[in-house]
Amino acid sequence: MLTWIALLALFLFSGATYAFGRHKAQRLASTVKSGSFHSLPGYHGSYVALWAGLPAALIVLAAAMLGGRMEAALLRADPPAAVSALTPQGQNVFYDDARALAHGSQASETVYAGDLKTAIEAKAAQAKRLEQLIQYGALAAGVVVGLAGLALAYPRIGPTFRARNRVEGWIAVLFLACAVTAILTTVGIVGSLVWESWRFFQSVSPVDFLFGTQWDPQIAMRSDQYASKGAFGAVPLFAGTFLIMMIAMLVAAPIGLYSAIYLSEYANPLTRGVVKPLLEILAGVPTVVYGFFAALTVGPIFREAFNNLGALLIGGPLDSLGIYLSQVQNQMALVAGAVMGIMLIPFVSSLSDDIMNAVPHSLRDGSLAMGATRSETVKLVVLPAALPGIMAAMLLAVSRAIGETMIVTMAAGLQAKTTLNPLDTVTTVTVQIVTLLTGDQEFDSPKTLSAFGLGLTLFVMTFILNVIALRIVQKYREQYD
Repeated sequence: MLTWIALLALFLFSGATYAFGRHKAQRLASTVKSGSFHSLPGYHGSYVALWAGLPAALIVLAAAMLGGRMEAALLRADPPAAVSALTPQGQNVFYDDARALAHGSQASETVYAGDLKTAIEAKAAQAKRLEQLIQYGALAAGVVVGLAGLALAYPRIGPTFRARNRVEGWIAVLFLACAVTAILTTVGIVGSLVWESWRFFQSVSPVDFLFGTQWDPQIAMRSDQYASKGAFGAVPLFAGTFLIMMIAMLVAAPIGLYSAIYLSEYANPLTRGVVKPLLEILAGVPTVVYGFFAALTVGPIFREAFNNLGALLIGGPLDSLGIYLSQVQNQMALVAGAVMGIMLIPFVSSLSDDIMNAVPHSLRDGSLAMGATRSETVKLVVLPAALPGIMAAMLLAVSRAIGETMIVTMAAGLQAKTTLNPLDTVTTVTVQIVTLLTGDQEFDSPKTLSAFGLGLTLFVMTFILNVIALRIVQKYREQYD
C-alpha cells in the first residue's frame, strides 16, 4: 500500500514539475525573438518531469520488488543457536513463519516452544524493523533523487537548450528497454524449455520420445510394478493435435475467407457495418464457453446423428460400419475440431478482410476496366495481391488451434491414440502438458519433466511452420509489391 501511495505522490510531483518547467519555458520564449527558442515549452516541461519523477520511481519500484529478498537475507545473517540446530528445511520454515508473523499473514502450523519461541518472536520483531527500514529508506532515497533531478533539470531551461532531443532520447531508451525485455523473455522461455527438456531426455531417449507410439507417463512406485519406467511416446499426442487442427482449419479457413471476400468486395456499407462486428464477437467468447457448447450441444447432436445413421446401416452391406457408428460417443475429435473452427472464424475473417481492403482500388478499377467481372477480379487480382496477408492470418489461426486446451479437454477427451479417424477420442499436446503440471508436482521425475519435452517439441514444430509460412509470404510479396 505504501508503495502505491509513493508512486501516486511521485506522479503528482512530476505533473507539478512539468507545469513549472513549461511555464518557465513559455515565459522565456516570450522575451526572445520568435523562432530562436529551440524546443517547444512542452518538451522543456517533459524534460524536467522525467528527471524529477522517473529515477525516483525506479528506486521505489526496485525496493518493492527486491525488498522482500533483502529482508530475508538480512534476517538470516545472524541465526540464533536454536535455529542453527534445525535442518535446512526446518530453518526455511522458521524464517518464513517469522516473516509471516511480522507481516500478519498466514504462518505454518508448526508449534515453537522454549528457545525457538523466543527466537521467532525476536526475528519477527527484526523482520518488522527491516521492512520499515527498507520501505522508508526507499521513500527517502526517492525524495532526495527527485529533488536532485529537479535541481539538475530546471536551471537548464533556456532558448538554446535542446529539450526535444533529450526527451526523445528518453523515449528511445524506453523503446530499447521494451525491445530488450521482449528478447530476454523469449530467450528465458526457450532456455527454460531446453534446460528442463535436457533433464527429461537424460531419463528418456529422444528417439523413443519422438517416434514412440505409446503414451503412458505414469511412473510406478516399485520396480516390480507394471510399466515402472512409463511410456513416453509422443506420436499419439501430436497425431491428435494435428488431427483436431486440420478439422478446425477445414471449418475456419473456407468460412472465414469467403466471409472476408463477401464483406470486402460484395457487401454494402450497412451490411458490412452489422455483419463484421457480429463475426468479431466470436473472438471475445471465452474458450470454456466453447467447451461447454461442444460438450453439451454439439457432441450430443453429432452422436445422435451418427447413431441414427449406424442404425440405418445395420443389417445391410455396410453392417460393420453401422455397428461402429451406432457406438459413437459424445467425445470425439470431430466435435472439438468443429467447435474450434467456429472459434477461429473471426481470426481468419477479420484479418483477411482488413488485408483485402488494403489492396489498392486502382488494381480493381484496372481489372474491371479491362472487362473482367467482379468474381474474376477477386480471383485473379485481389486474392493474389492479398495472399501474403491471408497466409499470415491462416498461420495465426493454426497457432491458435494448436495451443487450444479447454475445448479439447471437454470435447475430445484425454485418451492418447494414434489415429486419423475424426470419430475417435483423442488428446493433444497442450492438454497433456496441463494434465502433467496440475497439482503439487515434484520437478525431478520423467513424468513431470515430460511436459517440458512436449513443450520444446511443439515449439520447434511451430517455429518450422512459421519459417515455411514466412518463405511463402516473401515469395508472393516480391511478386505483387
